[in-house]
Amino acid sequence: MPIINRFAELHDEITGWRREIHSNPELLFDVEETASFVTEKLKEFGLDEVVTGIGRTGVVGIIKGNQTSSGKVIGLRADMDALPIHEETGVEYASKVDGKMHACGHDGHTAMLLGAAKYLSETRNFDGSVAVIFQPAEEGGGGGREMVDDGMMDRFDIQEVYGLHNWPGVPVGSFGTRPGALMAATDIFTIDIQASGGHAAKPHETIDPIVIASHIILALQSIASRNIDPIESVVVSVTTCNAGTAFNVIPDTASLNGTVRTLSESVRDLTEKRIQEIVEHTAKAHGATAVLDYKRNYPVVMNHEKETAFAVDIASGISGEDKVDTDANPTMGGEDFAFMLNARPGSFIFLGNGDTAPVHHPKYNFNDEIIPIGCSYWAKLVETAMPINR
Repeated sequence: MPIINRFAELHDEITGWRREIHSNPELLFDVEETASFVTEKLKEFGLDEVVTGIGRTGVVGIIKGNQTSSGKVIGLRADMDALPIHEETGVEYASKVDGKMHACGHDGHTAMLLGAAKYLSETRNFDGSVAVIFQPAEEGGGGGREMVDDGMMDRFDIQEVYGLHNWPGVPVGSFGTRPGALMAATDIFTIDIQASGGHAAKPHETIDPIVIASHIILALQSIASRNIDPIESVVVSVTTCNAGTAFNVIPDTASLNGTVRTLSESVRDLTEKRIQEIVEHTAKAHGATAVLDYKRNYPVVMNHEKETAFAVDIASGISGEDKVDTDANPTMGGEDFAFMLNARPGSFIFLGNGDTAPVHHPKYNFNDEIIPIGCSYWAKLVETAMPINR
């Protein structure tokens, strides 16, 4: 089960699509041009159904096999949105929009799924149907949640769902995944401290919110070291601290923002509880008050065991067993494909992008060499899961 020859023939064409998308990045749900590009291609390929506006700006295309007696429907998902980063790659097809770029490879994911859709609509060598899912707003907007909440799974009778993401630093042609937790839940928090400021020369007449903020920041680090089982994983990071306007004034207020990353719901629950206790009681001990606003964002990307074993078999057939890491280290980065995995069984897999800049970096660029590999993964997954009865 090596690379499908048709994708070698289509490589240049798919690369052209990828670079067109790369040059015209769009953020979050505002992906109208990208969604329009995807829609036009799917209609050109002759899909049986193309539906827009799912989850606000998402697109779903349906491809029916030469047989449909199995009644099976598999969903394949790609993300379409870019990041608010100024591109520094210097490539000729670089972003035309200042301050926006495809710094995570969603342009490549979309192009590869388009390539797979073209091939599958040409061959239809499967018994069942495929839903190709093009999702907006993965980068913080929760587009996956929006598409699920919009009834996508029931509307198209999707029974299993699979996702793929490129991974810099992993050799081209290599895959990595694992059953269970693969990527972290990504929560965010804001802490507003109300104290009593005054002249910096008379700190004894004030309640200093900056001192309180400092105690809170340090105490939050004790959650990982003293509250969570060392075998478990948690990250608590304070990423902004805002207070004061002058060198000789102790302010009345201070504000902290941060993120929490966890790989299990029990650790997630305990971490939120401990943050609340630390914030409330540290402020009270200093004679001030503090309010925590804690928002649960993306859940854990939790791969299903059976579907992950199947995904591993497909990847192994394409690249060889020695190039598939079946126990990949979980990452504390997040992915809203988690919402789809919570709605249906499925699996998420990483595909090596080679020795490139990391994702979310101004010099990152999707490696077009991996296009035939990713396309073959999608196509073989469908044809193997829904074989024609001959």
